[in-house]
Amino acid sequence: MQSTVDGFSYGMVTPVVAFLMACLGGALGLRCATRPLVVTRSWRPGWLALGAAAIASGIWTMHFIAMTGFTIEGTPIHYDRVTTLASLGVALVMVGIGIFIVGYRGATGTPLFTGGTITGLGIASMHYLGMASMSLDGTLEYDTLTVAASVAIAMVAATAALWAAGQVRGFLWSVGASLVMGLAVTGMHYTGMAALEVHVHGTAAPVEGESAASLLAPMMLGPIALLVLAGVVVIFDPLMIMGRSGPAPAEHKPGVPAHHRHQHSSSPNRLRPRARGPVEHRSRTPQKR
Repeated sequence: MQSTVDGFSYGMVTPVVAFLMACLGGALGLRCATRPLVVTRSWRPGWLALGAAAIASGIWTMHFIAMTGFTIEGTPIHYDRVTTLASLGVALVMVGIGIFIVGYRGATGTPLFTGGTITGLGIASMHYLGMASMSLDGTLEYDTLTVAASVAIAMVAATAALWAAGQVRGFLWSVGASLVMGLAVTGMHYTGMAALEVHVHGTAAPVEGESAASLLAPMMLGPIALLVLAGVVVIFDPLMIMGRSGPAPAEHKPGVPAHHRHQHSSSPNRLRPRARGPVEHRSRTPQKR
């Protein structure tokens, strides 16, 4: 029989907290991913990897925070540990691919479209794999058109967030990009949940897996710790927050001391030879008067 599905058993508490977690992951991740664009001499692979990990952690924690408010009448909900971890791994890999494409090719044109599409597909894949980790006395069915709409929302919003982050125009642009990323994740999640129908078997058979309280709470410690780490990095690097360019690196010339390079770079006119007028040649023979 078809059962009643409630995604708001705690009211608006879980949707709001989930949205804030998605925005936090997006804000930290996008700032880290664009760090090589605003600060010179940055190790690009490391910053892009940290940014992708922060975004994926925000996506994953958002999903399962929202799922704590999800109940199905007539059956308890348990989760499979392996599939739940696999959903986090999929988010890390696919978001990482999208971030690296934009980080190396730029947030315009084909790279932006490709990176945004892969990132959006990573968000959707994480969601539906996380839903597949549920174990209950029933079967899940999805409306195809609504599922397609949820995937489209994820791809479009993720592309818009990567574009806004790539503009590097200051703090407000960073906030806007994080809000768009949060909208991509939560909008995709609740649109996907609207596509769900549950048919409960009513057999009263024991449900396999682990409860949300015993499984999800400990597993969230890792992603949340990673978000804290990314937050500390961003806080102690104010140029990343404001989106301002760092100082240009000094030109390295072998054999020239550092202070001389600094003086030469700050006073380029000293390197230029002074222009002189025509040289007057005087004859050594005395002139007759």
